[in-house]
Amino acid sequence: MHAQPLAPADFAALEDTLLKYGDDHSVLNVAELDGYFTALVSGPAPVDIAEWFPAIWGGQNPEWESADEAQQFLDLCVRHLNTLAAQLAGDAPGFTPRFDETEHRAQTVTLAEEWCFGYIRGAAIGNWPPLPTEQAANLEKISWCAEQDNFELPADLDIQAHQQRAGQIEPAARALHDYWSSQR
Repeated sequence: MHAQPLAPADFAALEDTLLKYGDDHSVLNVAELDGYFTALVSGPAPVDIAEWFPAIWGGQNPEWESADEAQQFLDLCVRHLNTLAAQLAGDAPGFTPRFDETEHRAQTVTLAEEWCFGYIRGAAIGNWPPLPTEQAANLEKISWCAEQDNFELPADLDIQAHQQRAGQIEPAARALHDYWSSQR
């Protein structure tokens, strides 16, 4: 499978389209879309485009301005999905989740909540069955973060503990991919 990674302008186009057509039920940004696609390519079985594409929009495809606009968005999605699949399958160092970052108390803080929310959305669309204990613990590292309402970081945030938890997400996602790959 050949995957041509997206350029920064491609990610900007995805972000613009998500903002243009999204609502409270949609994938809201590129970080969430990245997590969503990571779960889709990591799961127990392939998910048909007829299922995963409308789920980006909360189940209902948008009223596109043009067929070209819809096709461009779909093409970028498929390219990114294929890139993630190739990275997770054969280029482990190439896989890096697209977490956001912010400054908090003069320190850079990783914001993984959106990515994790997308990952959990992708696992749900992929209809993941129950996992063995070790892999359930990996999914818990991701779902815990997805359940946090950290859009505004608390003033008393333990930055070191927060960063440590965020640092567990990427290895957990890799382990889940490897587990499901061994089961296919």
